[in-house]
Amino acid sequence: MKHNQILIPVLAVVCAAFMAACSPQAGDEFAALYKDLPFEMPRVSRPVIPAYTVDLTDFGAVGDGVTLNTEAFAQAMQHLADKGGGHLNVPAGLWLTGPIEILSNCDLHLTKNAVVIFSPDRALYPIISTVFEGLDTRRCESPLHADGAKNISVTGSGVFDGNGDAWRMVKKSKMAEGEWARLLASGGVLSEDGKNWYPDEGFLKATRMSNMNVPRSDLSDAEWEEIKSFLRPNLVQIRNCENVLLEGVTFQNSPCWNVHPLLCKNLIVNKINVRNPWYSQNGDAIDVDSCENVLIVNSTFDAGDDGICIKSGKDADGRKRARPCKNLIVDNCTVFHGHGGFTVGSEMSGGVENIKVSNCRFLGTDVGLRFKSTRGRGGVVRNIHIDNIYMKDILAEGVLFDLFYGGKSAVEAAEDGSPVVEEPAKPVDETTPEFRDIYINDVYCNGAARAMFFNGLPEMPVTNINITNCTVTADTGIDLRNSQDITFKNVKCFPKEGAPVNTWKVKNFTNE
Repeated sequence: MKHNQILIPVLAVVCAAFMAACSPQAGDEFAALYKDLPFEMPRVSRPVIPAYTVDLTDFGAVGDGVTLNTEAFAQAMQHLADKGGGHLNVPAGLWLTGPIEILSNCDLHLTKNAVVIFSPDRALYPIISTVFEGLDTRRCESPLHADGAKNISVTGSGVFDGNGDAWRMVKKSKMAEGEWARLLASGGVLSEDGKNWYPDEGFLKATRMSNMNVPRSDLSDAEWEEIKSFLRPNLVQIRNCENVLLEGVTFQNSPCWNVHPLLCKNLIVNKINVRNPWYSQNGDAIDVDSCENVLIVNSTFDAGDDGICIKSGKDADGRKRARPCKNLIVDNCTVFHGHGGFTVGSEMSGGVENIKVSNCRFLGTDVGLRFKSTRGRGGVVRNIHIDNIYMKDILAEGVLFDLFYGGKSAVEAAEDGSPVVEEPAKPVDETTPEFRDIYINDVYCNGAARAMFFNGLPEMPVTNINITNCTVTADTGIDLRNSQDITFKNVKCFPKEGAPVNTWKVKNFTNE
């Protein structure tokens, strides 16, 4: 390892900047977000990380896009940890690597023109026990990950690329004819009906033994290895961590979900850019899962599934974990492609509460504000406050509450139709999901297929939904079903056809 004498003058400046950015006083930059907050929430500050800095090239790394730098990243991180923490500086270059683990008190900093490319070689990603889609299961280790760490950050202005095309299945309906032909020429296998492409036989086999994207649990180690491509990892998983900062960088082209904070406390997501191809199956931008005290601000998301998504576990596993997602502020974010701009669910069995979403743009998403769940989940979603939302070219609903979610996007569900069905109520128990006490103010939508759709359960209507100062232009109007205590104030709906508002089995609806 080279020493740093030559770099001391430069590093002194860099370290001073790092110290200023990571000082406790820096938390004041977010003070305005807490003004008039409608719930109690602890202030979240940046992690404090020692000034000590090393360069990735000090550990033999080569940024040519060909040399595999997995060991260099691991040695550099361990060196910092042994010194009590510090900053790992990644200079300009193409840095091919396997998984990177971020250790306590460490910052991974990408300079301008630093591109970290995660190798598509599946042998580099061991199968581990984790949580995915709210269930305890196994997946491949995430390319960028931390587990149980404190005071960590990923900062800078570079790019992390997950090489997701090497992992994902693709639906024929989501590709142009020429793209589909090139995909078939690359190899892989097709489903029996020819509508889906899979990277190998193991992926196709796993689809037949899975609940959504989670295989059954009674597999042998050999069987898990056989379906390894199906266990495609999230690009970033930060699990059981405290005091986390993600800032400035771009996360793109993930094998599955892009950024997945899980069971974390005190998280700041600021000025990041998250991109997945629009055709990427399960290509969520960010899924905040059973976390508390979270800021997501000043960021841009463009996804193949939900954009900004809030979760807390699925069914019995989520209820047993009993870790709600709570105390979360989303502000000044833009979502382009995505199944939902801001989404809660469908995995919300641990509960979701105390959420503030403000000053966001949803441009071309399937749904703007998307709340979804189904029988069997349990959990309560409550105390959600949303204001100053601006939407354009929404492909399905501007606002959606769907308690009959069946795993399809809202656009796909609309293609199947959503007839009024006299479905009998079922007994209410711990498996019954509940959505209530939600306040939506100052929302404007220029162009949606349907303005709004509320579709509660007959045994558990969506309750106490309050919408004030809302203007929507849409093909069809507002459709309310199995809902209770719904209050509209100055809600203006301009449908191209039909009535502005239709109701079915709605109790206590006020439209002022």
